[in-house]
Amino acid sequence: MTDLVTIDVKAGVADVRLNRPDKYNALSPDMFKAIIEAGQSLAAAADVRAVVLSGNGRGFCAGLDMGSFQGMAGGASGGGSADGGSGGLLKRDERPENHAQRPAYVWKRLPMPVIAAIHGVAYGGGCQIALGADIRFAAADARMSIMEIKWGLVPDMSITQTLRDLVPIDIAKELTFTGRVLSGADAKSLGLVTHVSDDPLADAMALAEEIAAKSPDAVRAGKRLYEESWHADERTGLEMESRLQMELIGSANQVEAIKANFEKRLPQFRDG
Repeated sequence: MTDLVTIDVKAGVADVRLNRPDKYNALSPDMFKAIIEAGQSLAAAADVRAVVLSGNGRGFCAGLDMGSFQGMAGGASGGGSADGGSGGLLKRDERPENHAQRPAYVWKRLPMPVIAAIHGVAYGGGCQIALGADIRFAAADARMSIMEIKWGLVPDMSITQTLRDLVPIDIAKELTFTGRVLSGADAKSLGLVTHVSDDPLADAMALAEEIAAKSPDAVRAGKRLYEESWHADERTGLEMESRLQMELIGSANQVEAIKANFEKRLPQFRDG
């Protein structure tokens, strides 16, 4: 792990910060790698019940670092490489997403909820990283844009798997065709963000702490339920509800939830 992304875990909440403030947390090759590694390190963190993702400095993330973008003008496959080799951004393994898509998609695939706190700018890839979160808080004066059209490109950081859950296809097309810059309030009106906030980070942390106080088994099952059934057929969704519920009923944390409610005390849930 590098200092380009920091992780601080307290009381079940992982405070994850994009940490390239002098460049508005822009996505250099090293930044791609650091974000992916941060997300992957949390995937197996049994003690993490919620994640807050934010950016240090004056903005969330300004998108692709222009130094990296200049390599694309020379015709390098994949827009230059996030690992130092031509076409590295398009590298793919057994997972469905490629290397360029993973910094955004890794948050959607985490087993625990991810809450993004957006201030300043979230442009292009930065916007798509924020869309990978489950819930988004944005400052009213934040600036968000699916900006790839400015560079003659399409958004390609897993937006097909995230934006479709938030807005109708006509809105998605308009934002993609125009690259329009939205304020936090505008983004809320369209459904791109969940809440407009005077202090996105503080409010995101408060929500994460609230979630972390609930049964981690049930919270993770709830995220899995929606991620795997939202676009599935009715049988898949209904069967998944039943299967996950049966796994929870009678488990240690479910029994603790019942006891705590009847005994009028705070529950003491176990991780892992």
